[in-house]
Parts: sequence; C-alpha cells; structure tokens
Amino acid sequence: MKKTETQNIEFKPNWRDEYLKVLAAFANTDGGTLIVGVDDNHNPIGVRNAKKLLEDIPNKVKDRLGIIPSVEIKKEKGKEVIYIAVNPSSVPISFNGRYFVRSGSTNLELSGKELSNFLMKKSGKTWDELPEERATLDDINEKTIEEFKEYARDRMPAIARESNYKTILEKLGVIESGKIKRAAVLLFGKTPQRFYPQAQLKIGKFLTETELKSTDIVEGNLFEQLRNSLDILKTKYLMSNVKFEGMHRRDVLEYPYDALREAIINAMIHRDYASTSAIQIKVYTDKLSIMNEGKLPNEVPVEKLKTNHLSVPRNILLAKVFYLAGFIETWGRGTIKIVENCKKQGLPEPDFNNENGVMEVTLYKDRFTEEYLKKLGLNERQIKAVMYVKDKGKITNKEYRNLVKLSDEGARQDISGLVKNGILVQRGKGRSVRYVLKQVGD
Repeated sequence: MKKTETQNIEFKPNWRDEYLKVLAAFANTDGGTLIVGVDDNHNPIGVRNAKKLLEDIPNKVKDRLGIIPSVEIKKEKGKEVIYIAVNPSSVPISFNGRYFVRSGSTNLELSGKELSNFLMKKSGKTWDELPEERATLDDINEKTIEEFKEYARDRMPAIARESNYKTILEKLGVIESGKIKRAAVLLFGKTPQRFYPQAQLKIGKFLTETELKSTDIVEGNLFEQLRNSLDILKTKYLMSNVKFEGMHRRDVLEYPYDALREAIINAMIHRDYASTSAIQIKVYTDKLSIMNEGKLPNEVPVEKLKTNHLSVPRNILLAKVFYLAGFIETWGRGTIKIVENCKKQGLPEPDFNNENGVMEVTLYKDRFTEEYLKKLGLNERQIKAVMYVKDKGKITNKEYRNLVKLSDEGARQDISGLVKNGILVQRGKGRSVRYVLKQVGD
C-alpha cells in the first residue's frame, strides 16, 4: 500500500466509534476516505469481524452523523481492509455537539469566530443576511432612509415616491418575513453599536508606529460613519493644498478624496463583522493606512487587486445597498480606482496587503521616498540624486557627476533614466539646464 495520509485520506489499525470525528471532519471539508485495518507504516494488517463492521459502521455513521457513507471491504496483501468514504456535506456535520474540519492530515475542532464563520458559510448566507432578533423598526433611523432615497434616485427611481419605510427596507432585502436583518441595523440603525460594539471606525494620528498623537472614534450607522470619518480626516488630520485653475480656486487634499472614500467603503463592505476589531485609519507623516479584519476570498488574491478582478463581497447586502446608493460599482473596480486616483494626483501607487486575516490599504504622500524609488528599479546613484534634489531643489549634470563620481556619459544616461521614469523633469536650455522633481501637471 503506497498511499499516505492526506487531506482526504486517513488510516487506522482498527475501528473505534471515536473515529466518527474523522468522518465528520471529512464531510465538513472536501470529503475523504478512512481506511481501517492499516498500521502506522501504512501496511495492511486487516480487521476482525469485517462483515459485522460492514453492517455496523454505516448505521453508526447514519445515526450519529446524519450522513450515509460508502463502506466496502477490500483485500490488501491478503488482509481484509475496510474503506469508509464520505462526500462533502452541504450542511454542517457535528460529532457529539462539536464541529471538526480537515486541514492537511489533521482534524481541527472549530470554536469561536471560526465556528461562527463555518456555520454561516454552510448556511449559504453572509453575516449581514442573518436576522437580528433583538432589533425592531424603532431601531431604524428614518433620517438615514430619507438620505438613502436621495442617493438612490438614479438606480432606484421609484424609491423617491415610496413613503413607507418598512416597504423600502423590504425592497432592499434587509427585512424579510417581518424580521430585521443585521444589514438593516448596520446601514440604517440609530445606534448599531448597541447590537455590535465592534461596528465602529477609529482614526489615529501617529508620529511613529508606537507614538499616538490624537485619536477619534466614529460610530453610528455606516452611512453616518462614512460621511463623518471623511469630514474628520479633511478638517483634523489631513492638509489641503490650494491650486488655481484659471480664475477658480481648488483645494486639493494631500490624499485623493475619492481614493479615501473608496477605500473606506471597501473596508465597510468586506470587513469581518464577527471579529471584535474596528476599522482603523492610521495617519502618519508620510502615509495613511486603512485596515479591517477580513481575509480576501480565494477568487481574489491580493496581487490581482490592481488589475481587473471579480467582485466577491463578504457582506452581500451591504454591497447591494451601497451600489444602489451610487457609492460603488459591481465590477470589482474599486481598488483599481484607488490606484488611478493616486497616480492622477502624482502620488505613488498604493499597496494592498492581506495577511493574518487583516486587509490593509496604504496610501503614500511622497512618491520620492527611497522605498518607492527602489520599487521602480532605480540604482543607488539615481536614488542618491533624487534625495539630493529633494534637499537642494535641483541638480545639474556637473553636480550629478560630482555627487556619484561618474563620467559625463554615465551621468547623462542616469539622468535620462530618471526623466523617462517620470521622476525628474528638465528645466532651462544649454548651460543653464537643470533637473527638478516632476510635479503633477509637468
């Protein structure tokens, strides 16, 4: 016998009822086969009373687990070995009130958030689709519904004429059979934190990774959180630069407003509300990060976020209502728009990271950092020159040669590379030629 234990195969020397746990784990994962009558070295040793086990095991599996296995006797090197196979189950299977899944060749018991997510997935519903038994229509903020009616005029034209708030919520699918769903509380609730204390957003100003200067906690429903968090960022945490387009004055936020808005909405839609952590916005001197708990779906690996990808929201109803409000599209372009807005404002491409179940979007204020320049493939001489220009405001060919100890032709090639990469731009002609950092509009 050349088989080894895997995600779908496990060996036992004899049958014990406690091995029903293994079959439950198989059923809760991808299905699998338990082979009985094999020693630790995977050599067949046979079982006693094989025919009796052939009758007993199917009944025990059916009675204890509620599933019907395939059980057969096979001859392995002259020994009778029992193969017990189960298919993956569409409903959760418990053994003695406990739930197990298969991970590699190990059976893992689920508990806490993992168990909650597992049961929810098996039910075919997302977290926001489940009913909130504690909530009533009195917990709904009618003002927010009126605001939503204005937002949704384009995508739900008839909603402007609807005056019955319950009917509106039913049409949105956030009330069903008279039961208010979690999505209704989050989107339209007066005080969602009474039901879900974790459903809040925190903003912090950080001088270093550990030194916090100021903080704000934003609560209310998701529409209120979105509006208020953006207002707080604009008035308290971020600077605006004044630019003039002809006769018109324009205030340009140091990070693109549309990119911030898109990133916050994404965090709200895709966060894992079963977790206890709030959405966190960390503002540093040179960057801003938006973090939420929630692992990306397998269909959307993090490296695909800057290219066309599927739209697979963790919370279906939240995404639906934000779409109808005109806040998002349904084509998975949210992260692409964040990238485009940053580049349009002359900022570096943002970073997307999804590690340890946490999604993080990082926007950078200064595209002329050593870290970013290395990503562009610049050599150490070129990076040194850019740092020089940041300090002095300009650099000439002669200054470049003296700075990096390079020949005239080598300096010319390096500088040409910086110009082609959109880092430097030439000013002046002839002997007055100098190079400065390229700005938006150059």
